[in-house]
Amino acid sequence: MEERILGGTGRAVSVIGLGTWQLGADWGEVDDSAALAVLDAAAASGVTFLDTADVYGDGRSERLIGQFLAANPGLRLTVATKMGRRVVQDPAQYTIDNFRAWTDRSRANLRVDRLDLVQLHCPPEPVFSLDAVYDSLATLVAEQRIAGYGVSVETCGQALTAIARPGVASVQIILNAFRRKPLERVLPAAQAAGVGIIARVPLASGLLSGRYNHDTSFGADDHRTYNRHGAAFDVGETFSGVDFDTGVEAARDFAALAPAGATPAQAALRWVIQQPGVSTVIPGARNPEQARQNAAAAELPPFTDGELGAIKDIYDRRIRALVHDRW
Repeated sequence: MEERILGGTGRAVSVIGLGTWQLGADWGEVDDSAALAVLDAAAASGVTFLDTADVYGDGRSERLIGQFLAANPGLRLTVATKMGRRVVQDPAQYTIDNFRAWTDRSRANLRVDRLDLVQLHCPPEPVFSLDAVYDSLATLVAEQRIAGYGVSVETCGQALTAIARPGVASVQIILNAFRRKPLERVLPAAQAAGVGIIARVPLASGLLSGRYNHDTSFGADDHRTYNRHGAAFDVGETFSGVDFDTGVEAARDFAALAPAGATPAQAALRWVIQQPGVSTVIPGARNPEQARQNAAAAELPPFTDGELGAIKDIYDRRIRALVHDRW
């Protein structure tokens, strides 16, 4: 699979990685054997970048990855984790002592001495501008607890604030055919600064797979049920903030543009990795076949200018007014 350098980490990572939120919680039940099978299928398909967080299943996702790494010591994998969402969201929590405790827990979960990349996990707005926070992250690097640090953000403004900090290696941001605002300023700024872009929620929580209709329902423990209106966390994380029924209609239009022999989900991933400045995209997978199909999207030919224009037209007609000015 094609690899790109992930910003300031200096690491070459697969253009299609694996997001592992679903291996921890909030997407319905995935048992341990199924989760390990997903990791195995992704790695066998050329995936070399995994993204997790200490809050996914309260560490379950990290522990499963740690188990997989221990069983496959020869694999060349970069594992990014995130910290900060297991506590009350108060800027006062973002201290060096807490950072040490949080990263020590993640190191134990992942069974590694040094974390490849640690990202602040969508912290409160003031955190992005606190010098002490970035000084503390640099201290973790100096202490060899972590190899590098980045941020996961909700808004383009947060991303631009982080990109302006010279020590930030990467920014993780929602980017998909239904969430295009980062193309305007964030991706160009990241390219200019040498900051990696990790694109998350690339399928708009599954909308862009084209598998849903207006009657589709999700389990009570699935964030696509309980966070549809932002009751648990930022609503932009669920269906990219798009109204579900509107998203279903837009996804039908998008599916019609998928290349012959490709699924709509693969087309959606191809669109993301075609955007200048993207380092890697991190779709989730609940079973091995999904992981393999996601990885295969890297082999699709690029969209033509005409096809890209048609995809943008779907956004402009159906989606822009709902999300563009919110994040």
